[in-house]
Amino acid sequence: MATTRIMPLHVGKGRTESRAISDIIDYVANPQKTDNGKLITGYACDSRTADAEFLLAKRQYIAATGRVRGADDVIAYHVRQSFKPGEITPEEANRLGVEFAKRFTKGNHAFVVCTHIDKSHIHNHIIWSSVSLEYDRKFRNFWGSTKAVRRLSDTICIENGLSIVENPKLHGKSYNKWLGDQAKPSHRELLRVAIDNALSQSPADFEELLKLLQEYGCEVSKRGKSYRLKLSGWEKAARMDSLGEGYGLEDLRAVLLGKKAHTPRKKTVRQAEPPKVNLLVDIQAKLQAGKGAGYARWAKVFNLKQMAQTMNYLSEHNLLEYAVLEEKAAAATAHHNELSAQIKAAEKRMAEIAVLRTHIVNYAKTREVYVAYRKAGYSKKFREEHEKEILLHQAAKNAFDEMGVKKLPKVKELQTEYAKLLEEKKKTYAEYRRSREEMRELLTAKANVDRVLKMEVEQDVEKEKDHGQR
Repeated sequence: MATTRIMPLHVGKGRTESRAISDIIDYVANPQKTDNGKLITGYACDSRTADAEFLLAKRQYIAATGRVRGADDVIAYHVRQSFKPGEITPEEANRLGVEFAKRFTKGNHAFVVCTHIDKSHIHNHIIWSSVSLEYDRKFRNFWGSTKAVRRLSDTICIENGLSIVENPKLHGKSYNKWLGDQAKPSHRELLRVAIDNALSQSPADFEELLKLLQEYGCEVSKRGKSYRLKLSGWEKAARMDSLGEGYGLEDLRAVLLGKKAHTPRKKTVRQAEPPKVNLLVDIQAKLQAGKGAGYARWAKVFNLKQMAQTMNYLSEHNLLEYAVLEEKAAAATAHHNELSAQIKAAEKRMAEIAVLRTHIVNYAKTREVYVAYRKAGYSKKFREEHEKEILLHQAAKNAFDEMGVKKLPKVKELQTEYAKLLEEKKKTYAEYRRSREEMRELLTAKANVDRVLKMEVEQDVEKEKDHGQR
């Protein structure tokens, strides 16, 4: 039974960037909670200097992109993952935390997993840098991320034979995480509707449009050249230019002058996917497990529908001979496993490059400080003043020794290799997803055919028994 929660880590009020990240890292890496640090795992970073490395990554991101945010900037993301007491060992929990972080960030962000054993329930604290390993983008919290975190955690638990919370209580939800699938419209969506309604009244000019918006209960203000709108019940105003294409200041002026037609934005509706082949239900096994007659009736109808879909699938793909179906399923499985091995090999090397590149950069940036530290006779006072730089330098040297690196490669060469691997991985992954779907459909269809054939054999045996008794 694993429960999860995702929390963005902001700078906050009255804290420096360094203090904001070091406070949470110090808490989750507490030796008393992590069996003296044995239950701490770092990916693409050294867990002992993760706070410094995360801040360095952010500075490199700013230098590379020029994008700077204020106090609301997210330095890292924190996920707490709890397990049912007595169901998992601390080592296994840590391993699953690492697997979760790699899959959720797609291996593109450095992270630390700290497993706490000070409570009755074992739980992980997973913290990943908001900046990617390439320093060219940041992780963006997205609509429904809480649900995505829970689903991935549940999937990993099921794969490893652990229980999950089947109907979790929904709590602590913010504006973008409402109950159920019918999310309330956002502030900007409501503002767009208000503008649509106002334009339908054919205002003569922009000033009249603003007056109509105010009549609809919209607060209009101006800061510099930009207009801000706020509906009743909402705390923050939204800039008109942030409402999307067709709702900016220039767009609306063009509409009012008759130079452009206004098209109200409509929500995209996802079309339901066509039904796929699903596994047949073992009715007898379910009845023995305590299911009732009502379930048996439903399962018979379900099995009939699935068998009809299976036959359609076999006919469409010209797989009406069992030997051909078996051969196709085996070939699809082999192809899928081959692609999976290629992706894992590429990811492993990319992770090695990311770690090595980070340590090379850290080593170069802190070399002068460490040389001065050595010349100072390894002074305690000097170390206290430059502790982060010294720790980064020592972590880099230790990493080089562990990797068996004698001569440091050039960062540019590593970046070229990384880019090539990333491109290959993207191409392979597209084929991997297609092959996975094909393999699943073939294996499901084959399993359904095998089940029907087994049922026919069992029926023949029963008939022979009845005939013999007569």
